[in-house]
Amino acid sequence: MRSFFAPALAVASLLLAGCVSAPNAPTLTLHTAKTPEGYMQCVLPKLEKHNLTSTVTQNSRHAKVVLTSKVAADDVLEAYKSQDGTKVFLYERKPLASTITPSRLELTAQECK
Repeated sequence: MRSFFAPALAVASLLLAGCVSAPNAPTLTLHTAKTPEGYMQCVLPKLEKHNLTSTVTQNSRHAKVVLTSKVAADDVLEAYKSQDGTKVFLYERKPLASTITPSRLELTAQECK
């Protein structure tokens, strides 16, 4: 009994660890000539149009939109001021079935580029 329990527990903990860990690399990276504020002025109305509720934090060099998810980790869209415009990073967790087509958030990020 004990010899069966230990491997089963190890496999279960590895599977759960995969569900809990968040990706460190952005799922999308963009560059735009707009300022972070200008980029967010384009993004936010489009998100509202798709009924995506978000929390926005912003200062003179950085803007961040967090979309709370009921299923997975929160989706984050960040815009950082750079020398020649703004660098945009999207951190998104998508269900496996929806990895074929871009999400509404990804489409919105690209449209406002």
